[in-house]
Amino acid sequence: MSKRKTYQELKNRIRELEQQLKNGENREYKSRLFSFLFGREENKKWTLSLYNAIHGTSHSDLSCITINTIEDVVYMGMKNDLSILVSETVSLYQSMELYEQQSTYCPNIPVREFMYAAKLYDKYIYSAKLNRYSKTLLPLPLPKLFVFYNGEDEKEDEITLCLSDAFKEEIRQNILHRYEEMKEPPDAIKIASEAEQIFQSASPDIEVKVRMLNINHGHNRQLLSACRPLGEYAWFISEIRNNLTAEKTRAKSNNKAAGIGDAIDQAISSMPDDFEIKKFITANRAEVKDMCLTEYNEAETMNMLRQEGLEEGRQKGLMEGRQKGLMEGRQKGLMEGRQESRMLDIKNLMESTGFTAEKVMDLLKIPSNQRTDFYAGLSQNR
Repeated sequence: MSKRKTYQELKNRIRELEQQLKNGENREYKSRLFSFLFGREENKKWTLSLYNAIHGTSHSDLSCITINTIEDVVYMGMKNDLSILVSETVSLYQSMELYEQQSTYCPNIPVREFMYAAKLYDKYIYSAKLNRYSKTLLPLPLPKLFVFYNGEDEKEDEITLCLSDAFKEEIRQNILHRYEEMKEPPDAIKIASEAEQIFQSASPDIEVKVRMLNINHGHNRQLLSACRPLGEYAWFISEIRNNLTAEKTRAKSNNKAAGIGDAIDQAISSMPDDFEIKKFITANRAEVKDMCLTEYNEAETMNMLRQEGLEEGRQKGLMEGRQKGLMEGRQKGLMEGRQESRMLDIKNLMESTGFTAEKVMDLLKIPSNQRTDFYAGLSQNR
């Protein structure tokens, strides 16, 4: 089976699941491990522990939180992981808290959280029997949005992601389009500055801020120690990765395929006995393993497509670079070939994954000061 076919089948499966959820047939849509641990009534003490760790509190009354995750809210094939309503007895105001776990960095999280929050507030207004057309101001919970990141790309302990960045990106791309006919357009810094000025002048009326907390080993130690189940979850994911790396090394030497299933089993078996989550994990071993396999397979498919796009672009770029080298000189040809190879990398990845140019260049780790020419080239091919 080709990698492209694998990816297409995954996209088709996501569409099927979204349609099932719209029709109320959500039994086949699998929870992710994070929400499986922290989003269940039986594990509510872990949910409260998570809240306390984030906010630096020490509440013990489980009745102060209500798990109100909406099961049929889907964006790009994924459900909201966890949302809770925290009563006013905790801080004199109610708060609507949305928690997500991400194993891949995604700058579009604010868009997703915006969509989830709108659904949650609609649900809250309905369940509280509030009149949205009332002449008096509605009392609404205060929103707090968090993402727990445990991907393999190195990130800071905490990053604030803003919906307004997407508005600025729209402006920036339009500026690039305006300059596309110029032989020497302004550099990326000047374009970004112009986009910022236009953005500030336009003064958009909606903003969404999301705090992304890195829970990988070596990051946010205080947070992970304050919430033992979160620290243990982070250890478990890290252990699976370490086991898989060892599996791949052994498989390569034996000319065999690496087994992600074995890596998960080893992580479960090696979990220390004093871990709070161990009893729950082992009692639900089959379901936990199935969720981990699903998440891994989706991530692996995307990675295969990325590598395939890179290889296609590299080969084509090298061929064209060699031809130009014969005509215009080897050095100039190789330089242009590398540039065109990079451009083809970007185009192929955008076509195969549906990602934006910005996200693709983030994946390829192209420095921001080298992106202007690529944006201009992409604009010319619209």
